[in-house]
Amino acid sequence: MLVRLTYLIATRIFAWLFLMTRSSATKNVEILILRHELAVLRRQVTTPKPGWPDRALLAALSRLLPRALREHRIVSPRTLLAWHQRLVKQKWTQPPSTGRPPRPRRSAT
Repeated sequence: MLVRLTYLIATRIFAWLFLMTRSSATKNVEILILRHELAVLRRQVTTPKPGWPDRALLAALSRLLPRALREHRIVSPRTLLAWHQRLVKQKWTQPPSTGRPPRPRRSAT
């Protein structure tokens, strides 16, 4: 129990020290992302389903965060790829080709 408490306190102290070394622009971007994520989550009772404007804003702002912080957002790189694949799939749906048209049969004479 004491070891766990010591570990938690030490990790918090290191996290605060790391936070102090970051620039204010990075901190402001993270605050904007967290506020927008919170607004999206408050609008929904079940699983978060952000709309297109929400996705665009979160994707744009998440690019400004350091890579280590991007992994802990609801918009991860994997999520962005899934959104892009879904968008392409909806946009470029074509019926499957039936193949080569059949050749006319010749009568055996």
